[in-house]
Amino acid sequence: MNNGFFEALSSLGDENSVETEVLVEKVKSALLKAMKRAYPDCDNNIRVDIDPATKTLKMIMIQTVVDDEPTYYNEINIDEARTIDPGAYVGGTIEHELDAAKFSRAAAQSAKQSIKGDLREISRENVLNQFQDKENECITATVSQVEPGGAVTVVYDKTELYLFRNEQIPGEKLREGQQVKVYITGIANKAKKPIIKISRAHRDLVKRLFELEVPEIYDGTVEIKAISREAGARTKVAVWSRDENVDAVGSCIGPKRARIQAVVDELNGEKIDIIAYSEDPAEFIAKALAPAKVLSVEIPSEELRECTVTVPNDQLSLAIGNRGQNAKLAAKLTGFKIDIKPEFEIPIKGLDD
Repeated sequence: MNNGFFEALSSLGDENSVETEVLVEKVKSALLKAMKRAYPDCDNNIRVDIDPATKTLKMIMIQTVVDDEPTYYNEINIDEARTIDPGAYVGGTIEHELDAAKFSRAAAQSAKQSIKGDLREISRENVLNQFQDKENECITATVSQVEPGGAVTVVYDKTELYLFRNEQIPGEKLREGQQVKVYITGIANKAKKPIIKISRAHRDLVKRLFELEVPEIYDGTVEIKAISREAGARTKVAVWSRDENVDAVGSCIGPKRARIQAVVDELNGEKIDIIAYSEDPAEFIAKALAPAKVLSVEIPSEELRECTVTVPNDQLSLAIGNRGQNAKLAAKLTGFKIDIKPEFEIPIKGLDD
């Protein structure tokens, strides 16, 4: 019985990432509570000894030796006492080891529920301790399961996390065993069962990836001023250098495009435009519409956050982008509503003036 108990204890510790010593104390406490319920008159006369090293579990009741019929559980007749300890005497005490196998079903169930509650609390604390300082950070996890519906289970430091379909990069096919970077967007339900929310579609994942690849961003020389992203399609990143001798855009691209390519590869081939940030809104807007060339930017009022951009006729479709994607990303990046117009209006033949 003891061997089976300690095997179960070891498995329980592994499953819940709890050290054996901590788990032993929790089990001991639960068994003591259950024993006190089963023997209400023996509050201070019971003890639980658990030794994982020798694989021994003892539930002990300290009983007072009497010469007549026992009145309470913590009393034992002298004749029965001497079958346990030949040196027993009336008025003395003996340690009577209880048969754990005969422990009442109700008491055993009570102990089980108490242990479950303790494990839930330990698990909650472990998860919070593990991820509290990783909120809004990027971690590397391993894909362990891809479900038919699209949800993916990843493992980080023995903890399973769930990457829901709407938080994945559209079109990306993850496979079991693959290592992927995910961004921790937050921790929900902290008071009960914490849920670690992760994403590969969040725009700040791009920011963290550039911090990993670009030393100048990591040390603060180059700053990411703004990011706009349509996951799986295109991302625009506005960067600025605190040091006039450091090229912000060049630092992000890297020698032979190595740095930006590493980020692109992690994002499943997503296109990335690196934009030089400018304090001049008109200049910033013009650069944000890259790769299109811009002739002029008119801003009637900065307070209204609206502008009109003029581009060469052959650049109009490029400036707007497929389904307006380029213009939308530029608007999100700069915070301006952008109205794009061609340099020359093309007359429609066959219509009178």
